[in-house]
Amino acid sequence: MSKDAVQSAPAAAHPQAAQTPADAGDAGYSKDLKARHVNMIAIGGAIGTGLFLGAGGRLHNAGPALALAYLVCGVFAFFVVRALGELVLYRPSSGSFVSYAREFLGEKGAYVAGWMYFLNWSTTGIADITAIALYTHYWSMFTSIPQWVLALIALAVVLAVNLISVKIFGEMEFWFAIIKVATLVSFMFVGIFLLATQHEVGGQKPGLSVVTDHGGVFPHGMMPVVLVMQGVIFAYAALELVGVAAGETAEPEKIVPRAVNSIMWRVGLFYVGSVVLLALLLPGSVYSADQSPFVTVLSKIGVPAAGDVMNLVVLTAAMSSLNSGLYSTGRILRSMAMAGSAPKFTARMNRSQVPYGGILLTCAVCVLGVGLNYLMPSQAFEIVLNVASLGIISTWVIIMICHLVFVRRARAGLVTRPHFQLKFSPVTEIATIVFLLVCLGMMWNDPEVGRKTLLLIPVIALLLVGGWFGVRRRVSREADEELSQLTK
Repeated sequence: MSKDAVQSAPAAAHPQAAQTPADAGDAGYSKDLKARHVNMIAIGGAIGTGLFLGAGGRLHNAGPALALAYLVCGVFAFFVVRALGELVLYRPSSGSFVSYAREFLGEKGAYVAGWMYFLNWSTTGIADITAIALYTHYWSMFTSIPQWVLALIALAVVLAVNLISVKIFGEMEFWFAIIKVATLVSFMFVGIFLLATQHEVGGQKPGLSVVTDHGGVFPHGMMPVVLVMQGVIFAYAALELVGVAAGETAEPEKIVPRAVNSIMWRVGLFYVGSVVLLALLLPGSVYSADQSPFVTVLSKIGVPAAGDVMNLVVLTAAMSSLNSGLYSTGRILRSMAMAGSAPKFTARMNRSQVPYGGILLTCAVCVLGVGLNYLMPSQAFEIVLNVASLGIISTWVIIMICHLVFVRRARAGLVTRPHFQLKFSPVTEIATIVFLLVCLGMMWNDPEVGRKTLLLIPVIALLLVGGWFGVRRRVSREADEELSQLTK
């Protein structure tokens, strides 16, 4: 019996049931996330180490045109979140896009979506604990502690926070986001002041002359700008957390549209605005991948302890990302486990209504990352970051495919679209999918890491196929059991 058959079975008894099929994985959650939590989770998802740290190396390679890359990727990221927001209002689910993939693409689609998302966040988690250990080593009091020990401590702290309750998770993310936003706003005020007063930065006056005197907007041509797109997309990873968090809010129909709509102007202000300021203050060649671009500027004007402050902020951003990864994969894996496509223990919840089984599975993969930090401390970060990019691109593509099918069913009268919609379908979805696939293909131009990452795709595909044959009987059995319950 197919999953689609299960979902259509209640239609005769209750027409609305065909529009909003229940996800067994949604049962048992508390609704403790408030509007301020979800709003700051949305902000926190859009602001991370990709901006605070990664923008330095990208400015060096692409120059001022990096702002254009952030703008273009930000627009497509907004399309993805807007599409997900519409699906959330149609049917809020803690299983988020995996639950929608199950409904619109069948159980195989949900299986691929879920495990690719798990790949994304488990490898991102390894990158995060590696980053935390590296940032902590910045302070001399911690340099004698091995990198893998610091990584293990960070993982233990964030795991404990996630297992206590969703409210504690929400509070932690709220304050993490506050720190990141306050830092960016403070820097932007400093940057605007420097521009307005023409205060010298690194021996030269800031302004448009910084751009025009050093090769213009595209100092190295168009290709470097295209090549950084893949990294910029990864910088926006975690925006889809809004969809997962909506499953644990009391009023998603009010909270989600505000959070999604606010993402666009925040992206414009924080990402594009800060990169434009950075480009007007110093030439791209001054920035480097080894230092936060904000630290570079602040150190040039003699701000005391600029490195310490920014190091604390990027440490916060990495902790926030790790926190979010454990939270989201716990919910996604529970949705999959209830359908039979993930291990049974990942469906378990503790007394605080937290799906601890899935969280512990993600944590176990991160422990492997601790081992990677022990064996290859200098290469661990770069290795896992590129694997994670495969997961996020596949997740966004699946969200857009789900939305395409959803709109098609709405036009056929099978479901009803909410008032909050992604405009210009199917053009918007198709353009986003093409853009994401082109960015993926561009990784081939990086022979050092990108090409090796793309060569992993056939390996991942074989693992997914093998895994499906291992779980398909259990999936079919769960579907039959659900059908029998619905028809009683």
